[in-house]
Amino acid sequence: MDIKKEYLIYKLSETVKKTCKIDNDLFVRYNVKRGLRNEDRSGVLVGLTQIGNVVGYERNGSGEVKAIPGKLYYRGYDVEDIVRALIDEKRFGFEEIAYLMLSGELPDRESLQSFRDLMISNMPLSQKTKMNIIDLEGQNIMNILARSVLEMYNFDQNPDDTSPDNLMRQSIDLISKFPAIIAYAYNIFRHSTHGMSLHIRHPREDLSIAENFLYMLKKEYSMLDARTLDLLLVLHAEHGGGNNSTFTVRVTSSTGTDTYSAIAAGIGSLKGPLHGGASIRVAEMFAHLKEKIVDWKNIDEIDTFLIRMLKKEEYDRSGLIYGIGHAVYTISDPRVTMLKELARDLAKEKNCEAEFAFLELLEERAIECFSKFRDISKRVSSNIDFYSGFVYEMIGLPHVIYTPLFAMARIVGWTAHRIEELNFKSKRIIRPAYKNILDGLPYISINSR
Repeated sequence: MDIKKEYLIYKLSETVKKTCKIDNDLFVRYNVKRGLRNEDRSGVLVGLTQIGNVVGYERNGSGEVKAIPGKLYYRGYDVEDIVRALIDEKRFGFEEIAYLMLSGELPDRESLQSFRDLMISNMPLSQKTKMNIIDLEGQNIMNILARSVLEMYNFDQNPDDTSPDNLMRQSIDLISKFPAIIAYAYNIFRHSTHGMSLHIRHPREDLSIAENFLYMLKKEYSMLDARTLDLLLVLHAEHGGGNNSTFTVRVTSSTGTDTYSAIAAGIGSLKGPLHGGASIRVAEMFAHLKEKIVDWKNIDEIDTFLIRMLKKEEYDRSGLIYGIGHAVYTISDPRVTMLKELARDLAKEKNCEAEFAFLELLEERAIECFSKFRDISKRVSSNIDFYSGFVYEMIGLPHVIYTPLFAMARIVGWTAHRIEELNFKSKRIIRPAYKNILDGLPYISINSR
């Protein structure tokens, strides 16, 4: 870029410091719900749904918010009940959750088997899609995923049809193909950036989605690897209509746009580090703490280091302990309890019991230190990201696919919410309001400026 262009960009960007400045007091004066959050931190109610329900608080008779142990419901069913059955029966559940989310009903054995067969048969990618992924070598995998989704529009004979039948067909196709797109994109990434051999393994009809993903990605895996990954897919499949990426899909869908454009928008939202990147940040933080804390059982040493992190004196000096706190859950994140059971078994299998015990102690001390440092009565809890990154590492999955894995699970919730949004009897485009606080200015002719 030449000097003139650089100066013009600098000049324009400098004006941003002035034109984007808004006094925080104005948000209070005009009762603006920043981030669509109320003053008590609860979410602003903007819609109705029958898909997912995230419960972290309740209101008493006077309308005050009271924190309660977290609960997560899929189509009215407590996810803890679903997960308990999957763990006890040692079976894969992601396909069952996809069926439940899309239809609103739990499948019987015959319906579930038919649905699984349909999903696996839809998983293989066209040769053109594979070659396009190869052409995008070295790019961010979330960007490759978004571009691959947009490309699917061209292969769809009825891409703009928003009838229930067509929406269901498109949804099943997307859920099926995400694992293959991500696995192939990663193998091409490691080939182009690290010079490793390029492997394109085709999905197998006798494997579940979780097993097929691990097979396509790295071929070798244990059954506990696959079951734990399947559990993470189940737990990440849906989290209510208010999370940023799902809301993005609903907002985009409300315009009547095609499925592929709406889902690509959701992918773009999830890619943001404030949404889909938390598990990577926790994994990186944990690696740092393992190195810096000498005695992994010494509470005083751990507390001292965590307090210094909160004071912005250690690690990345952000003042954050990643994986601690959640927008809705306060007392507990129900997904953490469910994940820790298989994570503990996986730690034994991978000889990572010392690291797992350290992570559990960090969780306990981080919650305690956060409460003391902030001097708050409201309890905070760990969220699922506090453990998911460690679990991915034990399975042998690289950091660059943590967020794509999130998308691989959440595509179930996205498609279910899109179907619901487009099938309301009284459709209405989602269009909130912004208040303009700038007074009218007299126009100045160009010769007088």
